[in-house]
Amino acid sequence: MLIISKFVANKVLLFNPFAERMNTIKNQFSIKDLENLTGIKAHTIRIWEKRYNLLQPKRTDTNIRYYDLASFQKLLNVSYLNQNGYKISKIAEIDEKEIPNLVRQIAAEGNLESHTINAFKLAMLNFDQMLFYNTYDAALKEKSFDDVFYDVFIPLLTEIGLLWQTDTITPAHEHFITVLIRQKILINTENIKPKVTNDSTKTFVLYLPEDEIHELGIMFVNYQLIKKGYQSIFLGFSVPKDSLLDLQKYYKDITYVSYFTVKPEKDNINDYLNDFHNKLLDNGSNSKLWILGHLLNSMDLDNLPQGVTPFKKIGDLVDKL
Repeated sequence: MLIISKFVANKVLLFNPFAERMNTIKNQFSIKDLENLTGIKAHTIRIWEKRYNLLQPKRTDTNIRYYDLASFQKLLNVSYLNQNGYKISKIAEIDEKEIPNLVRQIAAEGNLESHTINAFKLAMLNFDQMLFYNTYDAALKEKSFDDVFYDVFIPLLTEIGLLWQTDTITPAHEHFITVLIRQKILINTENIKPKVTNDSTKTFVLYLPEDEIHELGIMFVNYQLIKKGYQSIFLGFSVPKDSLLDLQKYYKDITYVSYFTVKPEKDNINDYLNDFHNKLLDNGSNSKLWILGHLLNSMDLDNLPQGVTPFKKIGDLVDKL
């Protein structure tokens, strides 16, 4: 089945993933997998099967129902059309071979985000680097890198986090896609040819707490800081607080920026921030700490130590610069 499209010379061309090298590591899906991957409830998928014959599940030798890759691809297309205003009863009447053409047409009219996210999901599930690169290059023909990150990569990474938690994908899938996204952030950062052009005396120090390794968000913040001409020092993941003291020997006006995804643990966040305040902020300097990340959802943001500022979204932080 044809589902993935790529944009060449402002035209959408159908792309058949089966014509490419396909990795067979993930080619059988439970109905729960489909629910997690597409956002369509299992109950709804069953109704679509029985009432509209949209999918034809297969069975293993032990009579366990499963769905193949073609079924997953078709459901992605059906979900995409449904999200764009097509009723399931109408989709069921469309010739199966025409469904990809309709998806292509809608995507060509400018609704690219969910279509592109679906393509990246398929690349991740099959460890298909070429599909990732083709999809990324196609997106760049329509959007800037910044918009691709905000509109595609952030929603994709949010979904990947949920898929990993529900065992729909393995850590290998997550690492595969995040490494590729990381490469794109590094390339775009390098292309800026960093130099300080902002008149501000502020220095930004970007780091992740100990045992925190999810660095894509903070890497994108680093890219934005350099793009805006600020002095940005990127220290990377798993940095002890005491190591940050060394920076204060060289810079007086430091804004530390950190991203809390899984660390510090929820029960230890208040202690971490209080200790950070006592060691690095409450010393007569102009230093501050800006924090982002998933763990902010479990924090009391109205009672943070002085000098600590939370940001729910990367875009909010960038707007403050």
